[in-house]
Amino acid sequence: MIGRCASGLRMIAVAAFAALASSPTLPVEPQGLETKQVSLGPDVALRLSQMSTGAEQSVFLTGPSAQARNSRIPLVAGRTRSPPQFAPIAHKDAAFGTALKCLTQAIYYEAANEPRVGKQAVAQVVLNRLSHPAYPNSVCGVVYQGANQPICQFSFTCDGALLRDPLRDQWLESQSVAREALSGNQLSSVGTATHYHANYVVPKWAYTLTKLEVIGSHIFYRFPGAPGEPSAFSASWAKGETIPAINWARFGATANDAGQPQIAPEDTWVPGLTVTPDETDRHTQNDVGGRLDTTKTWRLSIPDPVNAQESYRTAVDVQTASTTAASEDTP
Repeated sequence: MIGRCASGLRMIAVAAFAALASSPTLPVEPQGLETKQVSLGPDVALRLSQMSTGAEQSVFLTGPSAQARNSRIPLVAGRTRSPPQFAPIAHKDAAFGTALKCLTQAIYYEAANEPRVGKQAVAQVVLNRLSHPAYPNSVCGVVYQGANQPICQFSFTCDGALLRDPLRDQWLESQSVAREALSGNQLSSVGTATHYHANYVVPKWAYTLTKLEVIGSHIFYRFPGAPGEPSAFSASWAKGETIPAINWARFGATANDAGQPQIAPEDTWVPGLTVTPDETDRHTQNDVGGRLDTTKTWRLSIPDPVNAQESYRTAVDVQTASTTAASEDTP
């Protein structure tokens, strides 16, 4: 659903943050993490465990009244300052496919019905976190942070959403956006955003961060002060990607119920030319079943208007004669 904001962010050399990170429900994952002195400030540090957009978060308002309240939180001046350029992950790199899958999942399950720019904004947040020393420095590490905990960073990794196969169109667009982001494309309008939430809730943590932009139904934020400045984004990609094992039993399911998304290879489906199979179809493979599929050998036969001219003229003559005779018989 909505991107999970930092509930267990790891901030190096910050005592308050270290205490939070050492909590048994917020495990520290130090491998590959680059160190940097960053201070979040007391208000943000105290609310780290609440920075989630899931059902467990602390909120002021929900619904239409929340949208009105959110609109009154001002956007910060100079909000479009961009983080350093993300170094592209080479397509031939062994980890690229895994990174692409994780980022596509985040974009799809968080913003499937958002406009393309909304999907790009979610991708930017993921890569911003990767580059910030407060987060894991891999795509999958960011996306799946806290997946087996009560509170996770992105809700789809811990609410059972992965058990639902994605819709083809939205998945392919999300994959396209993910591919562009991993190739180095950035969305400057969200700048150094590392958090977002839906506009129909007002989480208490919203007032501790800096509001940057509103795109679609999402509101984007960055850390206030130095941690939200471009210079704070100094971590490098870990040069490796791993999707953690998920405890599917918590959803009453097994790993077999949550396999690879059932998406047909891109080269077997051509938008506008091929009719997408549907589970309600009741026909043989060679039958279009009432839906026109131009890839089949069957063609709709429509009479040629030129060859039908004589029949048309005969019909007009007959109708004209009948109308004339009727008018002459009228007293």
